[in-house]
Amino acid sequence: MFVPMFCQSLAARMFRPVCYGSTALLGLGLLAGCQKKVAPPPPPQAVNVVTLQPQSVTLETSLPGRLEAYEQAQIRPQVSGVIVSRSFEQGRDVKAGQPLYQIYIAPFQAAYDQAKGHLMEAEAASARAQAQLKRYKTLVGPHAVSRQDYDNTLANAREAEAQVMQAKAAVEAASVNLNYTHVRAPIDGRIGRTLYTEGTLVTANQSTPIAVVTRLDPIYVDVNLAAEDMLRLRRELAEGRLERKGDDAAVTLELPDGSAYGQTGRLELSEVTVDPATGTLVMRGVMPNPDRLLLPGMFVHAHVREGADPNALLLPQVAMQRTPKGDAYVMVVDEQNIVQMRMVTVGRTVGANWLVTSGLKAGERVIVAGLQKARVGKVVAPHEADASERGAE
Repeated sequence: MFVPMFCQSLAARMFRPVCYGSTALLGLGLLAGCQKKVAPPPPPQAVNVVTLQPQSVTLETSLPGRLEAYEQAQIRPQVSGVIVSRSFEQGRDVKAGQPLYQIYIAPFQAAYDQAKGHLMEAEAASARAQAQLKRYKTLVGPHAVSRQDYDNTLANAREAEAQVMQAKAAVEAASVNLNYTHVRAPIDGRIGRTLYTEGTLVTANQSTPIAVVTRLDPIYVDVNLAAEDMLRLRRELAEGRLERKGDDAAVTLELPDGSAYGQTGRLELSEVTVDPATGTLVMRGVMPNPDRLLLPGMFVHAHVREGADPNALLLPQVAMQRTPKGDAYVMVVDEQNIVQMRMVTVGRTVGANWLVTSGLKAGERVIVAGLQKARVGKVVAPHEADASERGAE
């Protein structure tokens, strides 16, 4: 019994320092683990910013519009008769005075000849009356003829003159009707299709035109401008925010297929009254159309140049956000690189940018990328955005 107990005591003494050493090592390990959990603060969040700088921007208003003919003549016959010939090709250009139709001329020629015969008869009667008046005028003095006979002769002469004037008027009317049998183009332009061919009976002043001639070069474009836009434009001009230039009334068009029309027109007039039903007024531009590409009735988008804002601040659209109430705001970075929230007011779009009207000033840095991690009051690491992040200007 003595030997085993001695061995246990000896073993306890031998292994005790080892246990103390293990405990010490374990404590050091726990301490080292606690030191690893204390991480250094994260670096500031990187964001891309755009520094706002004033610049001169040409302002345009895009409005839907319709094309209208500069001149259009609906041709209707002025005399009744049968069409005997047609002297034009449908869809071709015609000149003013060019013959288009010929109405059967014989009855009108006969009426003209008859009117001329009546005129000759009236002129002969007038000459006879004037000769008799001349003789009586020399005889009434010595009382060779009575005063009554002289007065009757004078009245007959004047009546004969009136008959001559009436006969001349009849000849002129017959000549006009005779000329109306030749239906001519009243203006230069392009003639459309016709539903009247040879052998068709037409009547004077009928409701349906027998042809339509349209002048295509130049051509009108009519657009509707809201009354508030008109007031805003005048107010900006009065405040000096817009500068007038030589092309401030220039008009360009976007065609129905989305392509740009290569010619530039000008704004010619605007209505003096506002339509109470729509609250808009009509503005009319004149567009050159040498290739006859634009046609009346075509729907287009007109871009009207209003002028230039010499100190415009353009805000990229990607930078603007809205509150649940719909108010616009942006995130800006101050001189200490701290994020701040700024309420802004914007006007129209200019390319991929908003035109700032209030809330920002030149030199301020606006966040355009990294908005998801940018927090108000936090320090960030701003970097100037490249052209792709700024948006097209």
